[in-house]
Amino acid sequence: MRTEARLARRRELVAVVSQIVFTIAGALASATPALGQQYAARRDGDIVQLQDAKTQTTVSIVPSVGNIAFELKVKGQNVLRWPYASIEEFKSRPAMSGIPFLGPWANRLDETAFYANGKKYAFDLTLGNVRGPIPIHGFVTTTDQWRVVEASADAASAWVTSRLEFSRQPIWMKQWPFAHTIEMTYRLQDGALEVRTTITNQSAEAMPVAIGFHPYYQLTDSRRDEWKIAVGARTHWLLAPTKVPTGETEPIEKLFPNPQATLLRGLDLDDDFDDLVRDGQGRATMSVIGKSQRLDLVLGANYRSVVIWAPKDRDFICVEPMAGITDAINLAHKGQYKELQSIPPGGTWRESFWVKPSGF
Repeated sequence: MRTEARLARRRELVAVVSQIVFTIAGALASATPALGQQYAARRDGDIVQLQDAKTQTTVSIVPSVGNIAFELKVKGQNVLRWPYASIEEFKSRPAMSGIPFLGPWANRLDETAFYANGKKYAFDLTLGNVRGPIPIHGFVTTTDQWRVVEASADAASAWVTSRLEFSRQPIWMKQWPFAHTIEMTYRLQDGALEVRTTITNQSAEAMPVAIGFHPYYQLTDSRRDEWKIAVGARTHWLLAPTKVPTGETEPIEKLFPNPQATLLRGLDLDDDFDDLVRDGQGRATMSVIGKSQRLDLVLGANYRSVVIWAPKDRDFICVEPMAGITDAINLAHKGQYKELQSIPPGGTWRESFWVKPSGF
């Protein structure tokens, strides 16, 4: 009897230990994907942060200030210019930095009005959100009206989508009377950042598309004068003293004899390029190249032009994806620009550009 009792207790003990081992193993198995997950999306107050653990890349966005991405850190090094010590300082005096969105038009207009569907729309300068005589960069760059609709991650990427309801703001509609909604998605995947923009036209008339972005890039392994640029474009637009295109163009080689390897030293750039060189997917690539670091800036097919701003006394370069050249809407009205895009009533426009760091 004692032997049988001892055997019974032993079987019970083995069963208990087996159950404990099974439970621990199950817990570890379920925890492993979370602990080892490559991508994450987190919200901390005003900031949304996307992370790619494998490539050690982090993107930080502040939706309450223009939905601007202000950090793109690769192994701790920020490739975006952001000269602020804190979000609070940025909010107190926001200025162009990071990746600002420009809308409802990008860059300069040649008068205090724009043209659409054969009609002239004059700006009301008394409202204070448009200034003359050369209006520039629209008026939503640092708005606090963006609303996050989703921030998430899966096994393939991390992303955040925000929405701007343009037509809810009477002062905006007074200047640009086309009701529309903008959605922007920042997606981090395999160490590259995609910025995808979707515009839905809610108006009864076609809306011209003249938006763009004004990203501020920097490399950390060399000085600005040591950087080289590769510009995937064929045509350079000549500018008037107002920095508005004259309507005349020239081959890019007139400005850059070697467009694929141009040293920035001595150059003071603020120039429009189009007729972009496309790959099989319709994408065009511009590059900024340091000693070992490199940024490949890839534009989708609906970005028809690029502006490069690289003032010679500053430590950054702006490679700006544009739906059309500077003053596209007014130059199209004059018959000097043929690539202006528009969105039909109820239609959408969408496109992406990508920032692909390497060599860090």
